[in-house]
Amino acid sequence: MSLMRFAVFVPLLVITQASFAAPCDVEDFETRVSGTSQCLMMRRFGTTEPESMLVWLHGDVSSGGSANYHFQSAEKAAKEFAESKVLSVAIVRPGYPDGDGNTSSVDASQSGRSDHYTRENVAEVAGAIDHLRKRFNPKKVIVIGHSGGAATTAVILGLQPGLIDAGLLVSCPCDLVAWRAGRKAWSRSENPINWADKVPTDARVVALTGERDDNTSPELARSYVQSLKDRDVDAVFRPLSYENHNSAFRSAEVFNTIREWLR
Repeated sequence: MSLMRFAVFVPLLVITQASFAAPCDVEDFETRVSGTSQCLMMRRFGTTEPESMLVWLHGDVSSGGSANYHFQSAEKAAKEFAESKVLSVAIVRPGYPDGDGNTSSVDASQSGRSDHYTRENVAEVAGAIDHLRKRFNPKKVIVIGHSGGAATTAVILGLQPGLIDAGLLVSCPCDLVAWRAGRKAWSRSENPINWADKVPTDARVVALTGERDDNTSPELARSYVQSLKDRDVDAVFRPLSYENHNSAFRSAEVFNTIREWLR
């Protein structure tokens, strides 16, 4: 490659990478919301003048495919809790497609569905929640995370204290060291249990894990919750009989917990 061609190539490469990870050109707060430096896909249901905002975060979908299974839960919650003036939002985490041909942007170095609970990716989700909170001004923000979404929620609780009022952690790999034992360590990811001592004492946390979960064992969430309780955080661990890693997210206890908090 000649020096002239190289000189042209480098600026184009920089421009391409910069445009790949950028806030939304059009942030409509319906299908798109800006994080800190990226644009995340989302779906919005319910009132735009909420008393409470529910934010739903999907898991890792490690088998591949779109990350949109939580859209249905978000829509159902908006209808079921309509009398409580709820805004229900499903966010697509960095690097995942929404099923309609769009993908939440992500820095190339943080792509993939492995070892991706990085500070950068967690901050993007936190930034999106912050934008939504400022836009709709709810009195309370409740985040419901499943699997990797639960880990993301747990980290945000400590990383940005006060952004989230309550976190519902379903099938949470809340201790990454224990979770990855015997497998390749996730060295780039933030470990939720390491952030437990930063969670504000006025936060509320409920962790739900199926007793038949062969991916994220109940002990991972139980030990995280105990570390919160040791600091007098209002935290509860509830094992779910007969539920596995994925079915726990569909269990009645998820909506029952939300209902308790909305009261």
